[in-house]
Amino acid sequence: MPTPETKQPADSSVGFVETKVQIFGSLTLEGGETITPLEVAYETYGNLSPNRDNAILVCHALSGDAHAAGYLPGEKRPGYWDFYIGPGKAFDTNKYFVISSNVIGGCKGSSGPLTINGKTGKPFQSTFPFVSIADMVNAQEKLVSHFGIDTLFAVAGGSMGGMQALQWSVAYPNRLKNCIVMASSSEHSAQQIAFNEVGRQAILSDPNWNQGLYTKENRPSKGLALARMMGHITYLSDEMMREKFGRKPPKGNIQSTDFAVGSYLIYQGESFVDRFDANSYIYVTKALDHFSLGTGKELTKSLSKVQCRFLVVAYTSDWLYPPYQSEEIVKSLEVNAIPVSFVELNNPAGHDSFLLPSKEQESILRDFLSSTDDGLIV
Repeated sequence: MPTPETKQPADSSVGFVETKVQIFGSLTLEGGETITPLEVAYETYGNLSPNRDNAILVCHALSGDAHAAGYLPGEKRPGYWDFYIGPGKAFDTNKYFVISSNVIGGCKGSSGPLTINGKTGKPFQSTFPFVSIADMVNAQEKLVSHFGIDTLFAVAGGSMGGMQALQWSVAYPNRLKNCIVMASSSEHSAQQIAFNEVGRQAILSDPNWNQGLYTKENRPSKGLALARMMGHITYLSDEMMREKFGRKPPKGNIQSTDFAVGSYLIYQGESFVDRFDANSYIYVTKALDHFSLGTGKELTKSLSKVQCRFLVVAYTSDWLYPPYQSEEIVKSLEVNAIPVSFVELNNPAGHDSFLLPSKEQESILRDFLSSTDDGLIV
C-alpha cells in the first residue's frame, strides 16, 4: 500500500508495482559452474495476452535493476524507464505485457555476490562465480519460460541492456520477433574496457576491499564512489557538462572541490554507494568487457542465424558508445538480409540519452513496435 509521502501515480503510469523473486532449481554458467538455486528478481506491467504473444522483455544497463516503471511503495521516484512504459506510452501496457528483471551478478534481488551461500550461511561476495552477458540472458530465458511464453514480441535495452538484447537474438533466434538495441555495441573497445578497469582498480585499491570479503560496516565505499564518478563522466557529453556546470563554483554542502562539476560527481559517487555493491560492480563491468560478438566479418557470422527485426538507435553526442559501433551492427545485419531500422538521434545528453525522456525517441519506439503488432490478441 502507498504511504502518505509516496507520490500518487499519474493516469499514464502503471501505478504501484511490486518487485518479485522467482526461484529456479539451478543455472549452469558458461564457465561450467552452477548457481543453485537461481533467483531472479523481476517486475511485470500490463497483462499477458491469451496467446501469450505480447510480451516485451526490457533489459537494464550497468547500475539498473528490475524496477523499470511505476512506483514502489514508499518511493517518490518512478522506475528508470517510466516515461516509455505505461498506458498509451511507447511500451503500451494496454497492448503489451512488459517484463523487467534484474541481471544475475547484480545486487538488486537476483543471484549475485550478496546471495547467501547455503554452505557457509554468509554472502558469496567475491567467491560468487563469474557471470557473462550470455549467463544473464540464460537466466532471463528461464523467467520468460516460467510465464509460458514461447516467443517474445520484443527484447529491448540500452547500453548493457542492448548487449543483452543482441545476445537474445543470437542465443534464442526462434524466440523473439523484434530486437531494440540502443546506445550499445557488439563488443567493448580498448577504451571502453579501460574506463571500466580504472573503476575496478579504484575499488581494489580501497583499504576496506579485503579481497572482496568486506563487512557492511567496512565496505570499500571510497573506491566504489570513485568508480561511479569515473563512470558518470563517460555518461554525459562535453556539451551537456559545459551547459550544466561550466566553471561554476561548487553547490550545496560539498566544499572539498573548487567546481560545481566536482560537487556533482562527489554526490553521484556517495549516493551510488548507498544503493550498489562493490563486488557486483566488478562482476557486471567484467561481464560487459568480456562480451563479444565480434566486429566486421566475425560479427556478420555471429548474426547470421538471427531471425527477428531490429531497431538500432545511436546518439551523436555519445562518446562512450559512439555511433560507429551501432553502425557496425547495422551493416552486419544488412549483409545477412535481416530487416533493420537505424536512427542516429542528435540528442546533446551523451550516453545517458536513451534513459532520458524524449518525445522523438518515444515516437520512434512506438512506431517500430506498432508496425508489427496488428496480429496481437489482447
